[in-house]
Amino acid sequence: MDSPSGENIGFVIFISIVATIGGFLFGFDSGVINGTVDGLQQAFNSASAGTGFNVSSMLLGCAVGAFFAGRFADKYGRRALLIVSSVLFIISAWGSGIATSSFEFVIYRVLGGLAVGAASVMAPAYISEVSPARYRGMLTSIQQIAIISGLFAAFLSNYMLAGEAAGSTNTLWLNFEAWRWMFWIELIPATLFFVMLWFIPESPRFLVSSNKTERAHRVLTRLLGEDAATHKLNEIKQSLADDHRPQLKDLIDKNTTKVRPIVWVGLGLAAFQQLVGINVVFYYGAVLWQAVGFSESDALLINVLSGAISIAACILTLLVIDKIGRKPLLKWGSIGMTITLGVMVVAFLNASQGPDGKLILGEWGTTALVAANLYVFFFNMSWGPVMWVMLGEMFPNQIRGSGLAVSGLVQWTSNFLITITFPMLLAGIGLGGAYGIYAIFAFLSVIFVVKFVNETKGKELEQMQG
Repeated sequence: MDSPSGENIGFVIFISIVATIGGFLFGFDSGVINGTVDGLQQAFNSASAGTGFNVSSMLLGCAVGAFFAGRFADKYGRRALLIVSSVLFIISAWGSGIATSSFEFVIYRVLGGLAVGAASVMAPAYISEVSPARYRGMLTSIQQIAIISGLFAAFLSNYMLAGEAAGSTNTLWLNFEAWRWMFWIELIPATLFFVMLWFIPESPRFLVSSNKTERAHRVLTRLLGEDAATHKLNEIKQSLADDHRPQLKDLIDKNTTKVRPIVWVGLGLAAFQQLVGINVVFYYGAVLWQAVGFSESDALLINVLSGAISIAACILTLLVIDKIGRKPLLKWGSIGMTITLGVMVVAFLNASQGPDGKLILGEWGTTALVAANLYVFFFNMSWGPVMWVMLGEMFPNQIRGSGLAVSGLVQWTSNFLITITFPMLLAGIGLGGAYGIYAIFAFLSVIFVVKFVNETKGKELEQMQG
């Protein structure tokens, strides 16, 4: 399917979808832990802090994977890093299910984290580098739909497997507990990802930076058509103004000897996406809803509902992001999250505590449930997809890999801090206090977007300034 301008949109869509299988695995690997918390506590006899580390251990690998993926991708290629990540996904999925101790489980989860971290920054970067500007926002948004679809698939498979075994800690097939099978289900998409990656080309912008000009021209011709390929090749060459391979020190402006302003914006986007607390819902959703009186089955079903709402929100963003832009979506998403988090705080603070230690929301139960799902909706029509779109496209070609590396490191480090502290916050200041902190960050993100974020809609990557 070619456009009138010679662009092979069908091929662009195909390779974008293949790349976003990594996003699906990113989501699945992140969400599958949600239904296994009870099983991990029982199998490894872990308390609150230990459970928090078991759940968040993957995020340590994510931070490392995201940081080094950008650097290695500048050296070995975007596609090569995605292939490595697919192998790590397979190893992690199998190992997490067979683990017999917390230590062994953490090792496999960290390996999975390396894969998630690499895929999280490389998939949007790769898609941005192969997509025409007018489709780039939409195609990169597919990454977030894939992430949420992965979360949804994990929530749904967790719910079905727990239902089949009458509880996540009960034995299912081949005398293994249901929570172990929750991890093994991931082997199916992980293997598909590995196979399909061999059918997509390397990023032409990486090939140019590696002095593989003829190969880059062939890829560009296949993507854009013969007429546009030579022109685009010259644009890429000119945008790579420095005569050296991309390096981490390129993040420093040579004229001012200070970190480039665009890097600070990237770090802010990466941090705020996590500091609003979204992954508490994704990782601890079952725990959260059980804490306010829902059964395990009902809590897992609510996760499925949240996943469906997330997908709907992402699809809405995919349809409008290249029309109304990135900045308006971020601003209104932040405002919506601030309001809905505030409502959740009020609901949790007005709950009473039952004899079993669980909160009783009473008449506030429906309000909290609606507010939580509206919060998920606002996040996934704004910061969820838009942050990844912007990180994939906002950096100039010369510093894209390095910019993604440091932004990814901050994003996953923030994710780790939010995730590992939630069980302790829950035990210390309660749900109301924890969500109050996330509401404050949501409010601060409004100010950040309005003051510091610039629109990138419709710009070619070669036009990005740092």
